[in-house]
Amino acid sequence: MSLEMKSKGVVRAVSALKLGWLMVMGLMSVNLLAEEPIAPIAPDSYRLQAGDIVAVSVWQEPGLEQLVLVRPDGGISFPLAGDLQAAGLTVGGLTLELKEKLKKYISDPVVTVTLQEIPGNRIYILGRVNKPGDFPLVTRDITVMQALAMAGGLTPFADEKKIKVLRTIDGLQRSIPFNYNKVRRGQDLEQNIRLLSGDVIVVP
Repeated sequence: MSLEMKSKGVVRAVSALKLGWLMVMGLMSVNLLAEEPIAPIAPDSYRLQAGDIVAVSVWQEPGLEQLVLVRPDGGISFPLAGDLQAAGLTVGGLTLELKEKLKKYISDPVVTVTLQEIPGNRIYILGRVNKPGDFPLVTRDITVMQALAMAGGLTPFADEKKIKVLRTIDGLQRSIPFNYNKVRRGQDLEQNIRLLSGDVIVVP
């Protein structure tokens, strides 16, 4: 066999090894991506609000598997369990409540509750911010400054001194002033209030 033919054979072998290695690495990458956990929609401490949607299922009970809406009054309805209060409970708390209700009909029921959507617990940011819109309120610790950061910050033409938080209390809307310029400089920090579901931030 000539030296040239031997060289070509070595090149083909090296190329085949490279291709095989790339294929193995590709499969490993796919496996790693498949095994990566999906981030939960909200933390475990999140408390359900009216308008939220949860998926409820009971193991080995195909008739007890459905999406459930938290009604405006904070309650839900589920077969066999009847009506129960869901607003204010965590997902874990609602799971325990449903399990207690179903024990009357099913021996040691295995109940699974997962949060699907949280449209009932949102804040709204309007005006001269970079990303106006509505945002999920998944924790009770979001302040005005944090919310403005979620909206991409203020635009160059925003009036930093005349921002308002609109909040409905007992059916009446209240306007709470917020001076971004002062809070940014560490002054009047009591203005940087924690937001509640339904609050609207208006940036003129």
